Amino acid sequence: MKRETHPTLMQNHTIELRRAGYAAEGGRVLLADLNLQIRQGETVVLLGRSGSGKTTTLKLINRLLVPTSGEVLVEGRPTTQWDAIRLRRGIGYVIQEVGLFPHFNVGSNVGLVPSIEGWAPERVRGRVRELLQLVGLDPALASRYPRELSGGQRQRVGVARALAVDPPILLMDEPFGALDPITRADLQREFKALQQRLNKTIVFVTHDLREALLLATRIGLFDVGRLAGVYTPDEFLKATEPVAAAYVRAIGGM
Repeated sequence: MKRETHPTLMQNHTIELRRAGYAAEGGRVLLADLNLQIRQGETVVLLGRSGSGKTTTLKLINRLLVPTSGEVLVEGRPTTQWDAIRLRRGIGYVIQEVGLFPHFNVGSNVGLVPSIEGWAPERVRGRVRELLQLVGLDPALASRYPRELSGGQRQRVGVARALAVDPPILLMDEPFGALDPITRADLQREFKALQQRLNKTIVFVTHDLREALLLATRIGLFDVGRLAGVYTPDEFLKATEPVAAAYVRAIGGM
């Protein structure tokens, strides 16, 4: 895939969930009646406790799960009408555990999707160098293996890999959650600066309100499988709804 070959995804970069729900086998409802529209260039942070439906929402967007009720649209088209592979290659995905292939070096991890898409080897190498520099890593690290990197370095490689074919949409599932506080704060600041440069449409999952307030254009607050509210960071701090107010009290009202 060439970097410019997501013509459909690159028109609006929007995501819409219309009364979307998901029930697991046995009927246990993980997500119910979710209505949410995400505009081009936004960073929408999904905030909530474990099991509140945040990760399920991400998986519905890139069709790792199919809604059992309602629908999910990417660029105005239901995910069920997309070829699943093409859809996912237009959406970068970053997870907490990074998910790097341990038997691939850094360069091979970052360049995996471009290679699958048939990019010429020199073009792949150039893209790897570009991306490592973009996420603050020395391109010389391309020859190292994930086990030889620190946690922060591995997470930066994960972000670089997600950006490899320049997808307009990024899904990020607690990407900094497993890092020590100092490294986490560094990466949060770097990520915010990176987003200002790249203007991607980002859906970012966290349970950390401070992280949400720092990174979000808007915050979607989840509670037991439902969307409790959508707020700008300033609105969240002033919210009187019980679930939102409880989060603010928990961090001392800021």
